[in-house]
Amino acid sequence: MRSNRVIGMKGTADEAEIRLVIDKWIGAFRNKSVDEAFAVHAPGIVSFDIVPPLRYAGIADYRKPWEAIFIGPLFTGPIEIELRDLTIAVGQDIGFSHSLNRFKAKRNDGARIDYWFRWTACFRKIAGKWLIVHDHTSLPTDFATGRAVQDLAP
Repeated sequence: MRSNRVIGMKGTADEAEIRLVIDKWIGAFRNKSVDEAFAVHAPGIVSFDIVPPLRYAGIADYRKPWEAIFIGPLFTGPIEIELRDLTIAVGQDIGFSHSLNRFKAKRNDGARIDYWFRWTACFRKIAGKWLIVHDHTSLPTDFATGRAVQDLAP
């Protein structure tokens, strides 16, 4: 289930194209496909991902965590992403979205992962195609324990 809102200056065609980019990003998780994920990212992507380090700069650097998640031995079976409260804002050649996303997967040791995280993505229209040029994922932090809080839900 997705609820969403669009704030736009350019109209629904660009919003629909950005929504398609987001749908392809979700599909990359479901298909565990690094190539599908990178089809929607710009070569100069800068990412503040949920996994270390603090920043990934460029497509080659950013490919590492995707390979670890999709190809590496960490997860077995499907990975599911659910978006809630998706908001998209569109300008002439730049746009952004933010949403609450649910990540569900089963690790190879049998442990199940199921948590919500925050996602913001920035898009740029490059050669007529919308691509993700920056994204930021995060989990809320409990400052008393210094740990990420993974049991919250919208």
